[in-house]
Amino acid sequence: MGYDRSAGRARLRAFFLLIVLAVCGPALSDAQAPVEMGQPPPNLSPPSALVAQDTPNDRGESIDLSWTASPQEALTPSPVASYAIERAVSASGPFEAIGQASIGETSFTDNSVKDGNAYFYRLRTTDLQGRSGEASAVIGPVSSKGQWFDRKKASTLLLTFGFCMTVIGLIRAARKGKKFYIRPIPGLSAVDEAIGRATEMGRPILFVPGLGVSSEVSTLAAFTLLGRVAKKTAEYQTQVIVPCYDPIVMTICQEIVKSSFMDAGRPELYRENDVYFVTQDQFSYTAAVNGIMLRELPATNFYIGKFYAESLVLAETGSLAGSIQIAGTDEMVQIPFFVAACDYTLIGEELYASSAYLSQEPPLLGTLKAQDYGKAIGAIVMVIGAIMALADQRWFVDFFKVQ
Repeated sequence: MGYDRSAGRARLRAFFLLIVLAVCGPALSDAQAPVEMGQPPPNLSPPSALVAQDTPNDRGESIDLSWTASPQEALTPSPVASYAIERAVSASGPFEAIGQASIGETSFTDNSVKDGNAYFYRLRTTDLQGRSGEASAVIGPVSSKGQWFDRKKASTLLLTFGFCMTVIGLIRAARKGKKFYIRPIPGLSAVDEAIGRATEMGRPILFVPGLGVSSEVSTLAAFTLLGRVAKKTAEYQTQVIVPCYDPIVMTICQEIVKSSFMDAGRPELYRENDVYFVTQDQFSYTAAVNGIMLRELPATNFYIGKFYAESLVLAETGSLAGSIQIAGTDEMVQIPFFVAACDYTLIGEELYASSAYLSQEPPLLGTLKAQDYGKAIGAIVMVIGAIMALADQRWFVDFFKVQ
């Protein structure tokens, strides 16, 4: 019998096919096997040591969760993708997902709770395909409530209490006759000199309270200085002109000037028409005041209050009229213009200190000195804090840290 070549080739092909199926068959069958989503993958362990507690130092409606990560996070590659946070109102459920924490996170804050209600929590580990593993132990019940005191702001309470006690102590000392040193302010020291010059020349004084409203701090400082100027002009029988930008400011200025004339014993010299409303348009008001300067030729001009782009226009016109000019504003951009064109300028807190400097009243003096002491203490605390931070003493820095 002869050898059948076709049958041999068929047997050889069958042999190689068996080898291929033996080697690649399991892999192909696994790749073609359908993935059953939602089924827990094998050996996906949950996180441990779950702790739930009311968020401290808050107004309530918040619960903090913390846990120890699943040990499978340390594997490479890690089968853990995230943690699903579940919540229920009873230990037996049903639980609902309220959030998710990424791998590496070990804390979560639940801000969707109601104060006084009890809640139970558990965590589930999920893999990259979104399949959930076994749930962790249930923790609870836990409820939230608001706290009366935020311990993180203890330093603020301490500093506020210390400042208030300092103010009260200094005011009491001032009322008992203690003299406090206040640095001489050239602009305020020149007030009496400027009023005296106007009296000698027989020319009026112009007081411009700025473009601010009555509630602004700079306008309040202008009221204080106006009272001082009006009282001195009443004593020297000199006219004071007060053109106002705001009608409410005008009413207050009229009362201040009237009261100052009465305190000086010269109520008959008060003229209501000297304190009047001009307009609430910025440069129309500026043009009107400039006209007053050129017509009346005041010996002294006061610019105290809120000023904007008109500051240099007013100051230059007053300088051309030959007036002594004293200015003060809290608009930092306008201060250089006043410095360039005026004889005296109140810079920074000198404007706010003018009331205590001129009146010498105990409450104002005590408050002013308490601010000085507070600044000194603040500087000392910053220096000590820098030293403690370099020495790695974080407790001091954390205590004074602004939360």
